[in-house]
Amino acid sequence: MTLDFYKYQGTGNDFVIIDNRTQFFSKNNTNLVNFLCDRKFGIGADGLMLLETPENKGDDFKMVYFNADGNQSSMCGNGGRCLVAFAKFLGIIKDEAQFTAIDGSHKATIRNGLVSLQMQDVKAIQQEGKDLFLDTGSPHYIQFTTSLDSLDVKKQGAAIRYNQKYAQEGTNVNFVEQLSIDEYKVRTYERGVEDETLSCGTGVTAVAIAASASNRAQGESVKLHTLGGELSVTFHKDDNGYNEIWLTGPATQVFKGEIVCEL
Repeated sequence: MTLDFYKYQGTGNDFVIIDNRTQFFSKNNTNLVNFLCDRKFGIGADGLMLLETPENKGDDFKMVYFNADGNQSSMCGNGGRCLVAFAKFLGIIKDEAQFTAIDGSHKATIRNGLVSLQMQDVKAIQQEGKDLFLDTGSPHYIQFTTSLDSLDVKKQGAAIRYNQKYAQEGTNVNFVEQLSIDEYKVRTYERGVEDETLSCGTGVTAVAIAASASNRAQGESVKLHTLGGELSVTFHKDDNGYNEIWLTGPATQVFKGEIVCEL
């Protein structure tokens, strides 16, 4: 069978996207998702997303996300932003959106080519020695360093992701170097991809919150540089934690195509 697909990227975090409003694509076909995301034998992507008909009142669409290994996963920030751009391309939305993902409801806006996605509130931040751990829709381990460029992200990230504490559920691992006040460089090891990716939306969101929680960031707007480009995170901090968290950056359609596969 011939499958129509679209390829999007947000600061180098790339995704295969499929319009699944007719429910023709099986969400249980792990091997197919893995094949489509394979960079040698398939299309190649960090993950795959399905845009589906909304189930909740007020929503414009539903987001279903798979890691490159073929398994459904937790929230993907850059993926969510790309899916919003795809929904606009399809004519489902104009410049504002509301949708539901695995971690709950999200709002989004598109302004001047940038997609802003509202992330879930963060109430709990765990101290792990000198490092931090928090959940921004996906679990993230944050380690601040002064030698980011020379760091072996895949080796050191895997060591944390597969250690005794995190091995079963897994965690994403972010290595961070502060460039200036409220400005950071980030490199991320992603579970499910099991390698470094060019960018991670929930990861940079976690870094911004961790920088604030550890008194490194002074304001409520943080600029983040990834290997794939620049993102920004804004938030509000109060006695209950962090809310009104918005992730902003570009989301671009790379190409559309068709591929022969067994659905």
